[in-house]
Amino acid sequence: MKVFRFLLLAFFTALFSCSGGKDPQQMKMMTPVSFADVRIDDAFWTPRLRSHKDVTLPVCIDQIENQTGRIRNFENAAKGEGTHSGIYFDDSDVYKALEGMAYSLQTDPDPELEAKCDEWIDKFEAAQQPDGYLNTFFTLTGLENRWNNMDKHEMYCAGHMTEAAVAYYKATGKRKLLDAAIRFADHMMSVFGPEGRHWVPGHEEIELAMVKLFEVTGEKKYLDFARWLLDQRGHGYGSYGKNSTRDWPEVYYQDEVPVRELSRITGHAVRSMYLYCGMADVAAYTGDKELTDALNRLWEHVVNRNMYITGGIGQSSRNEGITEDYDLPNLTAYCETCASVGMVLWNWRMLQFTGDGKYGDVMERSLYNGVLAGISLKGDRFFYVNPLESEGNHHRKAWYGCACCPSQICRFLPSVGNYVYGTSGDALWVNLYIGSEITVKLHGKDVRVKQETLYPWDGHVKMTLGMDKPVKTEIRLRIPAWCKDYAVTVNGEAVDAPVRNGYAVLSGKWAGTDTVELALSMPVEAVAADPRVKENQGKRAVQRGPVVYCLEEVDNPEGFDGLTLAEDAQFDLNELDKSQWWGNPLMEIKARSADQTLTFIPYFAWDNREAGKMKVWIPLAD
Repeated sequence: MKVFRFLLLAFFTALFSCSGGKDPQQMKMMTPVSFADVRIDDAFWTPRLRSHKDVTLPVCIDQIENQTGRIRNFENAAKGEGTHSGIYFDDSDVYKALEGMAYSLQTDPDPELEAKCDEWIDKFEAAQQPDGYLNTFFTLTGLENRWNNMDKHEMYCAGHMTEAAVAYYKATGKRKLLDAAIRFADHMMSVFGPEGRHWVPGHEEIELAMVKLFEVTGEKKYLDFARWLLDQRGHGYGSYGKNSTRDWPEVYYQDEVPVRELSRITGHAVRSMYLYCGMADVAAYTGDKELTDALNRLWEHVVNRNMYITGGIGQSSRNEGITEDYDLPNLTAYCETCASVGMVLWNWRMLQFTGDGKYGDVMERSLYNGVLAGISLKGDRFFYVNPLESEGNHHRKAWYGCACCPSQICRFLPSVGNYVYGTSGDALWVNLYIGSEITVKLHGKDVRVKQETLYPWDGHVKMTLGMDKPVKTEIRLRIPAWCKDYAVTVNGEAVDAPVRNGYAVLSGKWAGTDTVELALSMPVEAVAADPRVKENQGKRAVQRGPVVYCLEEVDNPEGFDGLTLAEDAQFDLNELDKSQWWGNPLMEIKARSADQTLTFIPYFAWDNREAGKMKVWIPLAD
């Protein structure tokens, strides 16, 4: 059945491509290997993927079907009667959960889960209007009010519907939701565009979704629509402050200047991330240098002035976003989980463009810290906000009234294999170190790759290559910026592997079965913040490899508020009993000095035990 679906998908993709599509990677240096083709077998990630399937998906399905009115909104909209419950953008949570279900099906087929998806999709289609419009809030509160308020998230919901539709089509070959998404996209293009009305979506998302629709259908009009939407920004077409939900200025919506003139991240952090992803996707097909120049300026501003050590962004709860450069409070840090996922998605796109490892570094930092903190180790509770310090009153919840973060995590985790490997005309790229197996074509020949590692707890990586015929190619291994020393061997022999753009490059002819081993030095480090971050002057954070650590009161109960870190502290590692952590392997750090011992655990693992205080940045002892 899986083979049949693959052939069916390939047939329709080829059919659609005849209508004017382009090579989807033609502007990129690296083509990612789809997570559907990556079989993960990893001590760190396998428990998380298992809990996603067994715990997180059932939690999300139960919340959507039984605990909230989200699925009922579609049922009511289909009947044309009843009330709308929840927030006006709650449709998006259902779509994101479905996308997560579809991603799970791509790697782990499950007839029962697929049947649940089909059941939901039937409800979506039944709620769609004859002209293609689909939004349960306006269907149930008055269709005459649709497309009148740019901050009501109509295109945001449409974008998440489209992403879910593409994901489910790729998983099953079934077209029902994809056809519904096409009808909705065509409806929007009949209302807005060069021959229609101006429009600036209050919450970006539709832009990157239209590029995905272009990729799967080959219809260039969807790429053109994405580009047109980007070009609408910064020209005074928005109605913010006049007809919006809240009286926010244009800067909150990234609508203050045209996108090609952007140089600073502003406003709502998640909206910014989605905008930058959309800009990158459009630039990948159009070769728009002004877009890529803007993205480079934005990256420097985000990473060097507004990013937390956890890879999170967004300092303020007031605007769920950005305040001013180097303002990085710990206790009141917002760092929305969705924004950390956005950092992974954006940096992944920038990495594909350039092949520059610095984007992989940020992607990895956000992944192992900002993103993973957003879900409990058991997989059943979520953080919306991720501060770097807590007074003991900040805890994960089973769900939220605004549930964008639980549904975001639901769709992100099963796709983690997306970020591991890439290929180009001359190389195999290894971007993340995760135990896994793939088969890729290099120079027209099948190459089997098996990666074995205990990363992020150990810096040793073993890769076994297999091929039926010799292949002359490069293997590029990302050397993280935190790593000061590394060694590479090929078939047991030490080799010189020069680093180019953050990747150790191995060139040669590979034949039969070759073994490549990478040893990354992974000492514990007490790191200082940029001195312009006033909040962290005189403090240190503990990091090992890509993982940022924190103190929890449960491990350090005596005088927690007054704890300090000695400059001469000696660090010891201790592997924790994973049976106490829902099967997740964890490594704690003991910081020992003459008068005390501090116990650090990974930041992503905090608030999984009894309630208590927490902090990442620790004052240095006098």
